[in-house]
Amino acid sequence: MSAMVRRKRRRYRRLRIVVIGGGTGLPVILRGLKKFPVDITAIVTVADDGGSSGRLRNDMQMPPPGDIRNVLVALADTEPLLEKVLQYRFKNGEGLAGHTLGNLLIAAMNDLTGGFTRGIKELSRVLAVRGRVLPASEQDVVLIAEMTDGTIVRGESQIPKAGKTIRRVFLDPPDPQPLEEALHAIAEADGIVVGPGSLYTSILPNLLVKGMADAIRASQAKKIYICNVMTQPGETDDYTASDHIAAIHRHVGERFFDVAIVNNELPPPSIQKQYAEKGAIPVLPDIERIRQLGCEVIADNLLLYRSVLRHNASRISRHIIRLLRDRVYQRHGM
Repeated sequence: MSAMVRRKRRRYRRLRIVVIGGGTGLPVILRGLKKFPVDITAIVTVADDGGSSGRLRNDMQMPPPGDIRNVLVALADTEPLLEKVLQYRFKNGEGLAGHTLGNLLIAAMNDLTGGFTRGIKELSRVLAVRGRVLPASEQDVVLIAEMTDGTIVRGESQIPKAGKTIRRVFLDPPDPQPLEEALHAIAEADGIVVGPGSLYTSILPNLLVKGMADAIRASQAKKIYICNVMTQPGETDDYTASDHIAAIHRHVGERFFDVAIVNNELPPPSIQKQYAEKGAIPVLPDIERIRQLGCEVIADNLLLYRSVLRHNASRISRHIIRLLRDRVYQRHGM
């Protein structure tokens, strides 16, 4: 094969992107990225213990399916009605009320295939999912928080309710085994995107899985952090953007990210008031401090308002694609 052909193949190879997180933030970014010709691997937290997920986790001794369900729906090539069906939450029925149909489907596939990850892969095929969806670990893990007053709070759903300042979070067991497939995806990635999402209950549980942070640090990929646009009561009260990154550094070591993408636009006063009533305020983009933490900064208007504030997935995705194309071209001397 000639050098020219090899260069062309590299140039037109689809970018490989690993996106890590959970909650409502991860699906938003995935909906933006799937519109581009990229290979996506989503690595999803399995620390959820509330609601339908928590009940299935306890009843069926399986990882919680809720965050996985939201990611599958985000990446699926489905009709709008099917999406509504998968997200439908039963309101009545003894033992059925509160469950979503998508969660029950994942539980059924877990039983039918004899494994959680295998069940997700089969359901991904049925839903024509554009990418791979992997749990951070198949083990039963519990998220625990130590507060600044020394209090210990056990359970992902209970941590924000404690009304105290979080010092650190950790997992029980402390070293859950990661999926080898997830570690391989990280090693082969052109870009690794972390966030947005609840800092202590959606982002850090992934990074605390055994070997996950080390694999990310060792990867040649560009490491990108997407910061939340609003603080989260009970987790990140009064946090600036650099406070989010510094908290991650305290858990996994310094200079973990190459780039931070932050919002630099304030929501309209009416929306700020709406969020202030729930104890949330805009996250200040303290750009100079972020740079001191070792990150290049991309600051842009990332806001999208549709009854609640969300990230502008299309705009963020374009930033990510540009960063990764530049990185790949530089790596191969194009």
